[in-house]
Amino acid sequence: MSAPSHLTARPGRPLTGVVAAPGDKSISHRALILGAMATGITEIEGLLEGDDVLATARAVEAFGAGVERLGPGRWRVTGHGGFRTPDGVIDCGNAGTGVRLLMGAAAGYAIPVTFDGDASLRKRPMKRVTGPLAEMGARFEWAREEDRLPLTLTGGGLAGLEFVQTVASAQVKSAILLAGLNAAGRTVVVEPEKSRDHTERMLAAFGAHVQVNDESAGWRVTLEGGQALTGTDVAVPGDPSSAAFPLAAGLIVPGAEVTVRNVMLNPLRTGLFETWLEMGADLTVSNRRAAGGEEVGDLTARYSELTGVVVPPARAASMIDEYPILAATAAFARGGTVMRGIGEMRVKESDRIALMAAGLQACGVRVEEEPEGFVVTGGRVPGGATVTTHGDHRIAMSHLILGLAAEQAVLVDEPGMIATSFPTFVEMMRGLGAEIG
Repeated sequence: MSAPSHLTARPGRPLTGVVAAPGDKSISHRALILGAMATGITEIEGLLEGDDVLATARAVEAFGAGVERLGPGRWRVTGHGGFRTPDGVIDCGNAGTGVRLLMGAAAGYAIPVTFDGDASLRKRPMKRVTGPLAEMGARFEWAREEDRLPLTLTGGGLAGLEFVQTVASAQVKSAILLAGLNAAGRTVVVEPEKSRDHTERMLAAFGAHVQVNDESAGWRVTLEGGQALTGTDVAVPGDPSSAAFPLAAGLIVPGAEVTVRNVMLNPLRTGLFETWLEMGADLTVSNRRAAGGEEVGDLTARYSELTGVVVPPARAASMIDEYPILAATAAFARGGTVMRGIGEMRVKESDRIALMAAGLQACGVRVEEEPEGFVVTGGRVPGGATVTTHGDHRIAMSHLILGLAAEQAVLVDEPGMIATSFPTFVEMMRGLGAEIG
């Protein structure tokens, strides 16, 4: 069945219920890639079956791994200790994380690979990854435009390097580390602020030794080349980025109480939750436990009177994907919510600063857009607008959540891309009582 051309969210009754967070997208990508690089069988439980992750599953199969779907969220990857030359182009669809991590992994093998993606992914910059990989010895040819897909990578013969990031990026760090597994010598990545550490944790689970040190210059991650990976079992925890949407609805819809189970609580991913608490959110955590090497818990959000805050720019690395939904909740807060130091948002699936500002303004919210951020002044949210999403899933979902608490319905165009990260979003929200259709 084809995706709808638009979706509309209408204000209605209070939202209530308990739902489970979909599997974390970042960990799902990494489980498939590391399983394919390893020798032996990797059993994955809770894999996110969104379009982005499925594109990565097809990619690692093209690289020679055995990939089987055993049931909902249950997958088996059989790795043969390396990548082979694929028969055709590796099409990563809309998956920025997928393509950048796959380039890092493939760079370690003496094979040629052509990477491509959809129209959105073709607009996203790639040199942040290809630059350091080229320093390690990988070769790149650009088919259309330098810094953009499609490109052809020829790997092998890599040497380790010390790479100092000016802006913390888990994608860049992860690509370098994956390449470093098959590079001669030592690979080091230094970050000004610590970005999400799923790759370091998962490399350890697959048998690699990774050293992480907190130094005055930032976080220093060190990996010796020539390490082999062994297949293992991976339990994927719930994605905090996806859990943010039903939780946000719980905070802004009068009378609402929403619980999301199995949410990952890695401190490098909980910046949004910390910000909401600073805004006065009634957000509680229960049943803390371990799953897949990560702390998880059940989060409950109840309708709250929020107050605007200044979000520390240093927090951006822990919540860069959550600023759109933070902006939507800030529309209902008293006073201004200041979000700066987030220029990275302009080179995501879309220019998320510009699109969130335009969408909120169309809904009657006061927004001051800046080069590296924006300020949202909350209060009354009239709604009643049609929002242009440019096919960006987070822009679409954020405005749909806003529409559930606005005075009038909010319509978003091009909602089909929601399936890239959260294929059950509409079904889940309807189960809580949301009027989305």
